[in-house]
Amino acid sequence: MMYATQRPESRGATLDVKLQAPNGTNVTIKGKQGFDGVTSGSIEGKHTLKPQGTHSRSSSPQPRRFIQSMQFVASLPSSLRTELFLFVFGAPDGRGSRDTVGLTLRHASGVTITQGWTTSSLLDTKVELAEAIAPGVKVDLQNLWNPSKANSAAQKINLAFKNPNVHSRAFINYANGNGNIDAVVDVVAGHEGFLVGGEAAYDVQKAAITRYGLGLAYATPAYTASLHGMQNLSIIAASYYQKVNSSVDVGAKAGYDVQAQKASGLELASKYKLDPLSFAKVKVNDRGIAALAYSTKLNAGTTIGLGLSLDTQKLNEAGHKIGTSLTFEG
Repeated sequence: MMYATQRPESRGATLDVKLQAPNGTNVTIKGKQGFDGVTSGSIEGKHTLKPQGTHSRSSSPQPRRFIQSMQFVASLPSSLRTELFLFVFGAPDGRGSRDTVGLTLRHASGVTITQGWTTSSLLDTKVELAEAIAPGVKVDLQNLWNPSKANSAAQKINLAFKNPNVHSRAFINYANGNGNIDAVVDVVAGHEGFLVGGEAAYDVQKAAITRYGLGLAYATPAYTASLHGMQNLSIIAASYYQKVNSSVDVGAKAGYDVQAQKASGLELASKYKLDPLSFAKVKVNDRGIAALAYSTKLNAGTTIGLGLSLDTQKLNEAGHKIGTSLTFEG
């Protein structure tokens, strides 16, 4: 579900519609009205191709000969060895021989294609290859293009690797307008509940690291505690989450600005599960902003959400926000 808050005078809302076609294609339609009253929308279609690489033999009768045919198939010595095969086929036909040499690529996990369009004329095309190169590796190829704007195209390559102890990602972005290439890499390693990770961003044109961060955490099924150094370690943030019972979750987050040598923020939050179909959330920060949210599932395919943000230090002013969201799934 997408959640957004609205000014009381705008009375806007968000709307999500999720459908699935008989062929397995998922269609998502979204509409949103912002604080300024501007309405925007998008539509997205996502389809996963079935595994490929079937082989069939011709059933037509062949003349009997001493040598019917010779065939050689070998997997390539590379990371694609489970998917890419080299084959050589030869058979006499009475006038010489009929030979074939080629490559066969078989997709064991299939390919997912996603096409999106927004009311701002942005076309978003994405091709996802899950474990097509090697186990645990996912590759996303994305192209963004706005036909109404010159030099607006951009390409992205997202790489992800996952195994029980290490998760790593790489995001490579290319902008046609200025030819700039930048990359973001993050790695997280874990062992027996202890986690350590880092992130770095690199600008190719500047030949410099533009930002970096580090993180430490300890996680159990009941609680999680973490410490993050963000924005080149200039901001230190500590967070704690605990599942009190099957109905109540609580969390807290505090930040410290190293350069300014002062606290940068404090937040307290809680989630209460009212029943199997409904829950409520509350969050309060050190600036006196209190946020309340309620969500309930009306039926198997409809969910409604309500949100309210209050400035407790200015209750008599018009700075409060209220929002609604509605999601249809089918």
